[in-house]
Amino acid sequence: MKITLICAALVAASLTAGLTGCAGVSTEVRASPPATPLAGEHSYALARSPLQDASQDHMQYETLIRSELVQYGFVDVQQQSAHYLLSIAYDTRLAGVGVGTADCAQAGCDRPGTASFSLFGGKTYRHSLTLRFFEQTNGHEVYKVSASSQDHDADPLHAIPYLVKSALAQFPFADHPDWRVKLRADDAGGSPRITSVKPVQP
Repeated sequence: MKITLICAALVAASLTAGLTGCAGVSTEVRASPPATPLAGEHSYALARSPLQDASQDHMQYETLIRSELVQYGFVDVQQQSAHYLLSIAYDTRLAGVGVGTADCAQAGCDRPGTASFSLFGGKTYRHSLTLRFFEQTNGHEVYKVSASSQDHDADPLHAIPYLVKSALAQFPFADHPDWRVKLRADDAGGSPRITSVKPVQP
């Protein structure tokens, strides 16, 4: 009886730690690796929709994405000089609810059947980010990567650093389409720290 109670207490403590973020953040990443490495000049321009132009959230995504891509030798330039066009799509919604945007549908970021409520009665939200690289000369998509996470916070702003860091954690995620990235918050308030990047076996 005592062993059962101890085990139950440990499970409850583990779940609580996950909900409060003490156990870190886990994200799911799906990539469509190019048949050949992203060749040519590593210059890109961001393709924005009119709605994104007016979004403060979008500016945060762009700033973090630029910072991560610099580490891979990519440079943000004027569109007429860019080798690639980069499209950014993101979404926050209740988990298990049908997809409400075309961008998210294209990204395949919905997972039907996921419960929208946790055992503790709180709503569960799914945050997603999709990056798509297109050849500017012919418009062909050459690479796409999507990152998603779930938590109990409806505000998408806190998820942005984790999604960006995950989507570009092992760019371009060659040799395997599905990955799990684990991260921890930086105690100093900086960029999240990646603790694990592992392929997910089918």
